[in-house]
Amino acid sequence: MQIQRIDAEHPGRLLDDFHDAFVAAMEGVPGPQVSAARFRRVVGGGGPGARAEAWVVVEGGQVVAGYGLSFPRYDNTHMGVLFPLVVRPERRRQEMGSALLAHALDRLRADGRRLLLAETPAEGPGARFALTHGFTVGVAEARRVLDLRKVDWDAFERMLPRSGGYRLERWTGPTSPELLPDLATVMDGMNDAPRDAGVEAMNLPLERVRADEQRTREGGDDSYTVLARRTSDGAPAGYTRVFLTADRADGWVHQGDTTVLRQHRGHRLGLLLKLTNLFWLREREPHLDRVITWNATSNAHMLAINEAMGFELLDEWNEWRLPLQTRKSAEWAL
Repeated sequence: MQIQRIDAEHPGRLLDDFHDAFVAAMEGVPGPQVSAARFRRVVGGGGPGARAEAWVVVEGGQVVAGYGLSFPRYDNTHMGVLFPLVVRPERRRQEMGSALLAHALDRLRADGRRLLLAETPAEGPGARFALTHGFTVGVAEARRVLDLRKVDWDAFERMLPRSGGYRLERWTGPTSPELLPDLATVMDGMNDAPRDAGVEAMNLPLERVRADEQRTREGGDDSYTVLARRTSDGAPAGYTRVFLTADRADGWVHQGDTTVLRQHRGHRLGLLLKLTNLFWLREREPHLDRVITWNATSNAHMLAINEAMGFELLDEWNEWRLPLQTRKSAEWAL
């Protein structure tokens, strides 16, 4: 078996074939698929926050297995993130996945990384593979869905908190340059969200945020963002953002971050931001069907907001962790 690296500058059809293998491996998992455009952006080259590389096994002109590995740059330079590791269903149970994982671990060790993170559904072949290879659960997660076709908008109107002391600003697509510093400020609130014990807080320099914003549409995504600002001094207080594919073909809306900075909490701004964005989305995109969101199961506050809005459990996932031995310690163990 030969594992070959995809040239990010000249991938040919390999990235699209890798995406096809990913879709085949995810058959039976509910919810929206990762679009080919977003897959190419994330797996093929990474972004400003992480360098990425992709490796595949090609047989008979077809990608039958592969993995993507990202190496954070601005923070968490001790770890790597595996997304995805897939083997076509008809080629499973032939040790191909194990060989790919061993190859990925070698790549991490060569870069001095000490921790690997990955995500899979909490049950199924991915979870069994993770347990077999020594991974443990770092964060338990759940996906929930809000069916926009069944929403009681009058009830939402009654739920809408008053925005006393705060005003809301909104925009679509990438953030304008003059708002980037405020966006970076409120994004820092996500560092309060539950995370693996080995994961450091995000470092969000302005150049990182700017580059991420520029790449939003490159990945086949569009977005709707609402930001809360304190009226008295203009201080940014929190934000929410949803993503949708540029062609709107699948009918799904992906809930991105929702956060309120610690000093502005207690005013129900989280609920205000999310409901305001949904009303705006209904006005501009009435054909969209469902919103999907991820939360750590320990994030009681956000879970309470989502459940009050009518989000229903779709499935549960695990973020897995695998500490790595360095080459020297591995040799000592031998």
